[in-house]
Amino acid sequence: MVYVKSTGLYSDIGKKARDLLYKDYQGDHKFTLTTYTSNGVSITSTGLKKGDLLFADISTQLKHKNITTDVKIDVNSKVQTTFTIDEPAPGVKAIISFNAPDPKSGKVELQYFHEHAGISTSLGLTAKPVINFSGVAGTQNISFGTDVSFDTASGNFTKYNAGFSFTNADLIASLILNDKGETLTTSYFHTVSPLSNTAVGAEFTHNFSTKENTLNIGTQHLLDPLTAVKARVNNYGKASALIQHEFRPKSLITVSGEVDTRAIEKSAKIGLALALKP
Repeated sequence: MVYVKSTGLYSDIGKKARDLLYKDYQGDHKFTLTTYTSNGVSITSTGLKKGDLLFADISTQLKHKNITTDVKIDVNSKVQTTFTIDEPAPGVKAIISFNAPDPKSGKVELQYFHEHAGISTSLGLTAKPVINFSGVAGTQNISFGTDVSFDTASGNFTKYNAGFSFTNADLIASLILNDKGETLTTSYFHTVSPLSNTAVGAEFTHNFSTKENTLNIGTQHLLDPLTAVKARVNNYGKASALIQHEFRPKSLITVSGEVDTRAIEKSAKIGLALALKP
């Protein structure tokens, strides 16, 4: 497995705040069951009820030496296959993925982890592919990064973003310029108590074209070693909360809800997620 004390990848900029504010919040009903065969293959079945629609898929994962193979099949017979190769060279991870029956979905990605840099580059397996490059450089405390996509078919850059991150013992702050400079996002994550995993975070987004501002503020806390609670609110008056309990090792039940404080007469959205592992 690739492990280098690195600055991380571009996708890691602001990730702590995003996880606090958005991860595990569920507005629908989701059920996940994972089992393991005698030779170590994991099989995961997932069902999701989203309004009146039902979705389901089955995924398997097989690990052999430094190669991990993931295969996912959904109810529409679409097959997603991913091969992950850890350390074909020092500090390198290679990822090959494709979706059947789409012949244009193939992609190869290489990630490189260094003490002062993290680089990810991907290439579509087509005659005129989209090339993606992202990189982060700096230290464990301060890092700068960029994320760029170039479409060889049109000869245009389809994406160019930039980000900055500052980290110390209990605080992480980031600033990201997205959508070709149209959107500015700043985020903040502060660990209040490591023992109870208590933290607060915020994310502010400004769109320069529409002048629209969005602010999300949230917190998390462990009631006991097996039970976590989270809450968040945004500047549009929507408040959400969840409670997650590990009722057996690696098996979780999560109940979440959202209410519009500006329209209390509307019914609250309640979500339920159940994940079972042996």
